[in-house]
Amino acid sequence: MGDPMGMEAKAPGSVFTPGKRRRMNLVAICGNIFVPWFVFSGIFGGMSFSLHYQKPVLAWLLVLVGLALTGVSGFLAQKTKQVEREEMWYTFSTVALLIATVTAAVFGDMNFWYNMQPFYDIENLNTYPSVNPAREKGQQLMDAGRVYFADGAGLDMRKAMGFKNLDLYCVAPIVHGEDQLASYDFWAVGVNCCSGVSSDFRCGEFNNPHARSGLRLMRDDQRPFFRLAVQQAEAAYNIKATHPLFFYWMQDPVAEMNAYRDDGFKYYLLGIFTHFAFNVFCVVAAVVGFSKIGRL
Repeated sequence: MGDPMGMEAKAPGSVFTPGKRRRMNLVAICGNIFVPWFVFSGIFGGMSFSLHYQKPVLAWLLVLVGLALTGVSGFLAQKTKQVEREEMWYTFSTVALLIATVTAAVFGDMNFWYNMQPFYDIENLNTYPSVNPAREKGQQLMDAGRVYFADGAGLDMRKAMGFKNLDLYCVAPIVHGEDQLASYDFWAVGVNCCSGVSSDFRCGEFNNPHARSGLRLMRDDQRPFFRLAVQQAEAAYNIKATHPLFFYWMQDPVAEMNAYRDDGFKYYLLGIFTHFAFNVFCVVAAVVGFSKIGRL
């Protein structure tokens, strides 16, 4: 009989055999670094920018494509279970693609909601110069996005009001001169920038003597609360606001509008680089882990 020790030496070696070199699956490693990142970048971009604004169905279709890729990877992981090396990397890819798809959809939607949608909304509205609140009515400027008020326009701090609903929704009428208006249709607004119990208003550039412009409030979830604050002001000061329009009071609405866009691109770049670093870390950790259990 042959030496059993000799047979053992000729048999396929264990991963723990001294001097045994294991080859890394470079294709799988590179694929798991870049494919989830490409998926994340594409979905994050589609959910953040103009595609989501103009064709939201297509933006969400990208999310479904990401989930479909995740499903395909999971199917391949099950199909190749007998080939241990392939199965482990397919399993890793399934988890990585799922994380990439879900996080890109969530954070892309947030980036769109807080930054890019207000920018697109305002960009698509009209700009009105030299608006006199004493002569113009709210009905005439229903499509206003940026309004430049006439010389002499300002905030009437004496008629400021706040409405409390968790946050404090603050309003102050935009007037021209000291005359009583037939209808106070232009209001500066802000959140948590007034006391709510006295006629004070510290929102936007309220203390900037050069501020004489307004950027339209585009948050649909906040508008009803500002309307309630105006109704309180109507009752408290015996005034009328037939068609109130709400603006952030400032000197340069164009710069403020562009800040929305810049923040959207900034968070997109931050997101894709953060995800790339996270994904590389996970792949390196997987390489180390798989090498320890002999499935690299």
